[in-house]
Amino acid sequence: MTTEAPGTPRRSDATKAAILEAARERFAADGYERATIRAIARDAGIDPSMVMRYYGNKEGLFAAASEFDLRLPELGALPGRHAGAVLVAHFLDRWEHDDVLTALLRAGVTNAAAAERARSIFREQLGPVVASLSPDPADAPRRAALVASQILGMALARYVLRFPPAVEMTKEEVVSWLAPTVQRYLTGERP
Repeated sequence: MTTEAPGTPRRSDATKAAILEAARERFAADGYERATIRAIARDAGIDPSMVMRYYGNKEGLFAAASEFDLRLPELGALPGRHAGAVLVAHFLDRWEHDDVLTALLRAGVTNAAAAERARSIFREQLGPVVASLSPDPADAPRRAALVASQILGMALARYVLRFPPAVEMTKEEVVSWLAPTVQRYLTGERP
C-alpha cells in the first residue's frame, strides 16, 4: 500500500517528465540522428534502461517528446485581412519560446518518422484553421502547405541555420515581410 498523499505525483510521473524534458532539449540541440538514449538519460539523471522502459526506443521517445499543441489563435473572430499577421506573430512567439518546434524541424529534415510527425501536426492543427479562412474549401490543403512553407522556411533560416539577416530582424519586421504573403495564401484569389 502506498503512503503518498492523494494528488501527489507518482515517482514514475516525475521520471517520465524528466525524460521528456531532457529529450526535448537534446533533440533540439543535437537533432534526431545525433541524440542518443544514453545522453538523454544522463541529462535526466537516470539509467538508460528507464528511458527504454517508458518509451521503448528512440522513435517512441521522439514521438512522445514531439507531442505538440500549436495553440493556434482563433482567427475567425478577426477581420480576415489581419489573419496573416496574427498567424506569423503567433508562430514567431512559439518558435522563440519552445524548443520542441526547433527539435521537430531539425529532425524532420533528416528522419522520415520526424517528418511525418511534423506533417501530422501541421495537417491536424493548421489545416482546419486554413480551411476556415479559405474562400474554397477544396483549396485548403494546398493553402495550408503554402502557409507552412513560409512559416517553416523562416523558422529554418532564423532558428536552425541562423542566417544573420533573418536573426537580426525584429519580430515586427518579420511579420511585416511575411504577413502579406501568408495572408494571400489564406484568403487571396487562386492564381
